Amino acid sequence: MSPAPAPQPPEDPVTTLTISAAGDCTLGTEESFGYEGTFPAAWDAAGGDGSVFLAGVQPIFAHDDLTVVNLEGPLTTRGERQEKTFAFRGDPAYVELLKDGSVEAATLANNHSYDYGSDGFWDTFKDLGDNGIMPFGYEESQLVTVKGIPVGLVGINVLEGGAPDLLLSEMKKVKDKGARLVVVYFHWGSELETRPDEDQIYLAHLAIDQGADLVLGAHPHVIQPLETYKGHTICYSLGNFCFGGNSNPRDKDTFIYQQTFRFQKGHLLGADPGKVIPCRISSTPDWNDYRPTLVEGAEAERIKGKAKGAVA
Repeated sequence: MSPAPAPQPPEDPVTTLTISAAGDCTLGTEESFGYEGTFPAAWDAAGGDGSVFLAGVQPIFAHDDLTVVNLEGPLTTRGERQEKTFAFRGDPAYVELLKDGSVEAATLANNHSYDYGSDGFWDTFKDLGDNGIMPFGYEESQLVTVKGIPVGLVGINVLEGGAPDLLLSEMKKVKDKGARLVVVYFHWGSELETRPDEDQIYLAHLAIDQGADLVLGAHPHVIQPLETYKGHTICYSLGNFCFGGNSNPRDKDTFIYQQTFRFQKGHLLGADPGKVIPCRISSTPDWNDYRPTLVEGAEAERIKGKAKGAVA
């Protein structure tokens, strides 16, 4: 009789980590816009219930492991308005919108985070952190542990110059801290351009060459197509999302990009192909009610077509 085979140790389980990414969230207004039709007016009409604004997409965000957005404009009652055409600001209470919507991280690396100076920026940074939302960007790259996996979050505002050097130093920072997955969120490109420019493409490729696993982008306020480079996804522009910068933008198309990464023993094995989840920035096509909503059918296919278009 043959001896029984020795028991085999169980295989190390595979851990999956699903990331959702969305674009520009401007939770506030510019003082010259008045009140009618603005985000503060919509907030007041909702009785200060932040949960209503992301209710149309919250089921997506609630069932992932990490949701990342671009928060464009400070949440503060302090600071001096900077001399610029559009300076945005929102009440600190608006952070409840992100919290109730299951958003876990927000880049502040953009051209509106300092609209009310350093006081406004750091008030926002603290407000987010106090509510369980990881703020990151500029030289404040962060490491957030998700399901035991250290995820590095890097935010770069390309519009300020010096982006390549800052990108390399901030990526090194999170990798030195032990990041096993690196997400880079750029603020770049030109407003209303539907294709990335040479600088966007160069920086996106540089980020991946240096070890980024997912590259995200915002600022054009419209969708730009995705690219796969060396097996990694680049979202050149996610477009607007919960956008208080315009009460009725002509182009209300947007999408959530979602991708699942696989890890074993803490090491990245690979990722699924990722998916585009088509949305409109408003629950109605006639104006902006600041309630991003999933869309279906022909509208969804049209938006997917924009995301899958040619990069150049």
